Amino acid sequence: MMEGKYLVIDKKVLPDVYEKVLEVKKLLKDGKVKEITEATKIIGVSRSVYYKYKDYVFDFAESAQGRKMTFNMMVKHRKGVLSQVLNYISDKGGNILTIDQGLPINEVANLTLTIDMSMLELDLTDLLDELSKMENVERVDFIAME
Repeated sequence: MMEGKYLVIDKKVLPDVYEKVLEVKKLLKDGKVKEITEATKIIGVSRSVYYKYKDYVFDFAESAQGRKMTFNMMVKHRKGVLSQVLNYISDKGGNILTIDQGLPINEVANLTLTIDMSMLELDLTDLLDELSKMENVERVDFIAME
């Protein structure tokens, strides 16, 4: 059974309607059109489809520009682990906004971080993957992006 409610899926396997919804959102965001009706007509998708999916479809890479990401880590209770994680994120251009570290239970602590990704030098998935490979890091889970 799946734990989270979000999936990261290669758009090649999805119907093109989702990408069209993203294109409509981009037209509106960029100010190229002012009305949803006009944007949907240009892109070739119905307004009802746009309204059905607009709050559920996001471009993962584009949303990293100047945005915040929150993720959760399970780290071993060892000296210097938090410092190692924070230094790595900082070295890659991430700006740490919040840190919430729980008390260690059975020598493992929960760590929740929110970072500003606007200057991040690598892809979000690469960042999370590299963090998960660090010594004394048990698990890394993406939580949310704004």
